[in-house]
Amino acid sequence: MRNIWTVLASLFIAFQNDCCCNGQQDFNDKADPPQSNAPDWMASIEDRKLVSHITIPGSHDTMAHSGGPAVICQAWTLKDQLMVGIRYLDIRMNGRSEIVHGISKQKAHFADVIKITQEFLKEHKNETVLIRVKPEWPYKKRVKKGVQTVIQGYDNIIIKSNIPTMGEARGKIVLVQKEQFDLGIPIHGTDKAGDYKVVDIDKKKDKILIHLKEAMNQCGRDKVILSYSSGTGFGTIKGMLLSPKRVAREVDPWLYNYLEDLEKNILREESCFGVIAMDFPGFDLIQTVIKLNR
Repeated sequence: MRNIWTVLASLFIAFQNDCCCNGQQDFNDKADPPQSNAPDWMASIEDRKLVSHITIPGSHDTMAHSGGPAVICQAWTLKDQLMVGIRYLDIRMNGRSEIVHGISKQKAHFADVIKITQEFLKEHKNETVLIRVKPEWPYKKRVKKGVQTVIQGYDNIIIKSNIPTMGEARGKIVLVQKEQFDLGIPIHGTDKAGDYKVVDIDKKKDKILIHLKEAMNQCGRDKVILSYSSGTGFGTIKGMLLSPKRVAREVDPWLYNYLEDLEKNILREESCFGVIAMDFPGFDLIQTVIKLNR
């Protein structure tokens, strides 16, 4: 019965009009190059500040551009994401160093991610880019070996677990590690198991608020804190029509307004939130995350 529902959900999502665009800039589902950019926003961050004490806009499933509405999480290319200010990349890999989202291959390899990021950092030396590699089960050992092969010879990729300062990380890639992958600095996710599943948008927003509160309380310590605003109802019965884009279309404008109010009225000077990883973020939303760095 579960397989039948999954198939029906796939068909229904495939035929729904999931391509309409938002005239605002807090949500973006257009693949066109962005009209605005923020390639050097980290230049204003003090050299002494730890990378774990910065609020960083990130993309969830950074390279998920193809495979249908249930799979696609981003509209902009990796280069465009970097140009608009994204500094945390969420990379899912299989044992052949191919970028994937679940079983859907994304027509790119890990070497492509490193090449594009290195080209960006060569032109924008004040920036740093955090990359989390998440092996798709059961490829943990093969993924680590593949990563080590690709980054061999680069002297600007940090793989040690010590949290670097911004001064130490400028012009460099910082690998980020969790349970499945042990190269780079440690990261703590505020999401609990299953929080990515969305059957009610308002309940998803409530979870995001809880995660951001936890992030603010823990940010600046010996781990990078990670929170997701992304989600999908695919794989559930009640939320089967909630593709990542449909969730983001409602969540992104709400998150933009919430963070704008927070930044203007509540936030303390020393506050931070770590990484906020998003689906289909628009330029204004990314800028609002950046502005949380005071």
